[in-house]
Amino acid sequence: MATSTTNTSILLEDHRLYKAIELFNSRAWYSAHDLFEEIWHETYGFERNTLQAFLQIAVAQVHLEGGNRNGATLLYGEALGRLENVRTPNLGFDIERLCECVKQRLKLLHEDADPGLFTVPLILKRP
Repeated sequence: MATSTTNTSILLEDHRLYKAIELFNSRAWYSAHDLFEEIWHETYGFERNTLQAFLQIAVAQVHLEGGNRNGATLLYGEALGRLENVRTPNLGFDIERLCECVKQRLKLLHEDADPGLFTVPLILKRP
């Protein structure tokens, strides 16, 4: 097992983070979740919130693909709460854009509409 990640700079040097983001952005939701979770278990501090939100969004997508709208709604909501927490670091990623996507998908779920009408979540670098 790798040593515990203690701060943002060490986490950002972990190649697994970028692999997990690549998997997430290519819609390999389950694999992305697994890798984010592995890193999350080795991390402490507020960076854990960011990682947990990423993995929750990935699982929300898995739930949507399986037709579990309630599970997706719950996980999107939890992820959004973590990402909007002022203590959650952005790790250099465009969290605002990700939050907007999750909010739009949640809105569509609450309206009993198809969340696929709004773009799929992506984890992108901050502009």
